Amino acid sequence: MGFVVFMLGVAALGTLVYLALFMSHVPGAKEERFGDLEPLPDRVGEWSDLGEPGQDGLVRQERYLVDERGGTLLHQVRMRHVESGEVVSVEPERRVKRRRVRRA
Repeated sequence: MGFVVFMLGVAALGTLVYLALFMSHVPGAKEERFGDLEPLPDRVGEWSDLGEPGQDGLVRQERYLVDERGGTLLHQVRMRHVESGEVVSVEPERRVKRRRVRRA
């Protein structure tokens, strides 16, 4: 009985290794199976205002960047003084997970 469990474990491990290599090395296999990534937001890399300046004269700005190393989408937010143009505060950047959209 122990031999059968061992062989099933070896078979499962071999299948996982095969699928991992197949999905990472065959062009289009991941997109065909799981769908394409949702489109990037408009104006990637450009700062955009998120509303009118407040009473303190600060405006909230955001931008999206594509990380060249991993291809991940980054979201950055900062507060900028309208009159002087000085950046007052910066929020920590966060990674945005892009969902996969199945083709029809």
